[in-house]
Amino acid sequence: MEKLFESAMWKARLFVLLAVIFGLIGSSILFIVASIDIYEVLKYTLDVYLNGLHPEDFHEAIVSKIIGAVDLYLIAVVMLIFAFGIYELFISKIDVAEDTSNGANILNISSLDQLKDKIAKVIVMVLIVSFFQKVLHTSYNGALEMLYFALSIGLLAVGLFFLGKVGKH
Repeated sequence: MEKLFESAMWKARLFVLLAVIFGLIGSSILFIVASIDIYEVLKYTLDVYLNGLHPEDFHEAIVSKIIGAVDLYLIAVVMLIFAFGIYELFISKIDVAEDTSNGANILNISSLDQLKDKIAKVIVMVLIVSFFQKVLHTSYNGALEMLYFALSIGLLAVGLFFLGKVGKH
């Protein structure tokens, strides 16, 4: 009875494949949507320049849309790392990746803590990119607000510094 139960329990780990498959699908969707957004920015930019127009908020609009696409790309990377990491932890090492130098660097995940750390670092980058996207649409009404903006950028830089230090030890 014990062997039967343990065998069933071990096979139950295959449910993780649902997270892997849908993580890959979600990642693919985000890569496609972000690429379409970049393509739309390209079309808009060419249209503006070919027609001799220059709307007032042109630069802010294209920078904001590109930053939004970068945000989607980063989230897609989180989904990809998650799918690969879960697969390697619960199912099997990805043999094709281990045969390449890049695969060994990207997918060097041997515990849930390592997977969590890799995902957390990318999520922090997503939050920073989202912050800068919001900052583009903020108007400043005085020196104190500009000081707050400078302090927030300084705090982000300090946070990134320490995040890098944690990853190296």
